[in-house]
Amino acid sequence: MVYDVQKPMDQGVIFDMDGVLVDSYAAHFESWKRLGRELGFSMSEEQFVASFGRTSREVIRETWPHLASSDERVRQIDARKEELFREIIAADFPAMDGAAELIDALAAAAFKLAVGSSGPPENVNLVLEKLARRDRFTAVVTGRDVTRGKPDPQVFQIAAERLGLPTARCLVVEDAPAGITAAKRAGAKCLGLVSTGREPAALAAADRVVRSLREVSPRDVQGMLSQ
Repeated sequence: MVYDVQKPMDQGVIFDMDGVLVDSYAAHFESWKRLGRELGFSMSEEQFVASFGRTSREVIRETWPHLASSDERVRQIDARKEELFREIIAADFPAMDGAAELIDALAAAAFKLAVGSSGPPENVNLVLEKLARRDRFTAVVTGRDVTRGKPDPQVFQIAAERLGLPTARCLVVEDAPAGITAAKRAGAKCLGLVSTGREPAALAAADRVVRSLREVSPRDVQGMLSQ
């Protein structure tokens, strides 16, 4: 089958943010450690890996329930954690290799693009600012837009709706097992990206797994969505 990626298509690509647009593993882990020093708790790397891809609010409530005395307190802790994260990546931004180039290629091929992240809007906005690609995205969904974190499909369902597309016409790019589960539950195709701290086997539920976004072209995306 021949794919003509020069023609405008009624297809979309939804990018997760952490581990897809920004190599945020080390920055997120460091922000939890700094927060722990402030509040008197610790997070092991094993705990961190298990929680990666979920909202910070969920992690706080489940891992340190003694700190979650009220919803307001959880919001305060969450806000501080994410503030520390932004300080870290603003000082030294770790863009995912090939992310900007793939975004540009997909936009040139007339794919509709969205971000579907559980992170706060301030984080997403900072990443898009650092990538200098905000204008490429038709829709941006953040943790403020959802009430249920991944593996619930809500974030990708909202993103597809804002693109004006059924989820079946969207490819989700994810690096976390919970995100892949969310994409499949939403009825979308899923490209698994091996990011820092991940092994390919953990992403086996994706329709395709790659080690770099440089392995992916608009033609590949159209092929996956046409299967």
